[in-house]
Amino acid sequence: MFITMHCTLDQTILRITLMIDLITPGWPAPGHIKALFTTRSGGFSNGVHATFNLGMHVHDTPENVIKNRALLRKYLPGDPHWLRQVHGARHVWIKHGDMQLQEESGDAALSRESNTVCAIMVADCLPVLLCDTAGTIVGAVHAGWRGLAAGIIEQTVAAMQTERNALMAWLGPAIGPAYFEVGEDVRAAFVDSDQRTAAAFEPADSASQSEPKWHADIFQLARYRLAHAGVTRIYGGGVCAYSDPGRFFSYRRDGETGRMAALIWMEKSGEYAK
Repeated sequence: MFITMHCTLDQTILRITLMIDLITPGWPAPGHIKALFTTRSGGFSNGVHATFNLGMHVHDTPENVIKNRALLRKYLPGDPHWLRQVHGARHVWIKHGDMQLQEESGDAALSRESNTVCAIMVADCLPVLLCDTAGTIVGAVHAGWRGLAAGIIEQTVAAMQTERNALMAWLGPAIGPAYFEVGEDVRAAFVDSDQRTAAAFEPADSASQSEPKWHADIFQLARYRLAHAGVTRIYGGGVCAYSDPGRFFSYRRDGETGRMAALIWMEKSGEYAK
């Protein structure tokens, strides 16, 4: 979905056409469940953060990030609730109007309240969006390999306290298996507790007998974890951020770089219209 915007900056009206490339999940969520995934297109950031970086923690010029977030805000019912992501398994409940001066630590955001935007940021890690078929709860999960191994998906699903067969998940862009080379420690973090996850790892060409290396499929690992949590309605997955530098940020590819966001909320009829 491409969105054209006109902006006002520094008291001067500038007719700037910013092509913001937003991905909308292809899943059968209820109509009032709204979700977006941002790309790097559009915005004001420069250099390695060009151009629609949403992360304040990646050494981008703060003023540019503020402008980028203001662009995004135009298409949301409220300010996103950003988290201080720590690659763990902690979830945070988000309430409408509960904006804190400091971002709360966690790697998943959940809400049962309308027009309350759950958000997580990624640049290789897997974004997982969750909702139920009745549209009464939403969640956004930052699922890097550490979080997946620590049980971020299982703990978030359990916290939702919803019938598992009523839940659905969407997997957004992340680093693809061809580029996600990991060591034996990463493989062991999954396989030691669940032998079925061995299928998500393929030997890498750079491997040696003394130092095994593997290509990890983070999409497949997330599917295993979702299934283990009882979620079988799984959509998306397979879009590689690393291999598309024109559209996606990738930390493993570029080192210092920007961040994209996955956002989800329940729209309350009559209060917000795009």
